[in-house]
Amino acid sequence: MAQQVHVAVAVITNGSGEILIAKRPQHVHQGGLWEFPGGKVEEGENLQTALKRELYEELGVELIASQPLLEIHHDYSDKKVFLDVWRVTEFAGEAYGREQQPIRWVTVEALAEYDFPEANQPIINTLLSHTHV
Repeated sequence: MAQQVHVAVAVITNGSGEILIAKRPQHVHQGGLWEFPGGKVEEGENLQTALKRELYEELGVELIASQPLLEIHHDYSDKKVFLDVWRVTEFAGEAYGREQQPIRWVTVEALAEYDFPEANQPIINTLLSHTHV
């Protein structure tokens, strides 16, 4: 039976209300798809520490404040994931792809134009449902 991977995920919004997405490297699980930044919570690490570490490692930004958004359990045929999704309400620094990954700031409505892993769909749905028309 596949072990579940606990993943800290960040929905980062800039001052214009755009959301940061990043492209997954081709060689990893779900490679080549776009994602919300974050990564695996290491053994013995709490969620906030993992989120802070991942955002610094991937984007060069310092997490200042965040709040829980939703939790997603998803079973891919080859891997089970538990996405612990947090809305980042404050951060310091200018985000860039520290691992040479492409990143983009996009509007919530534009998220539908990008290919995301299946497990990310509930995040997009949640964001769309909270958008003012």
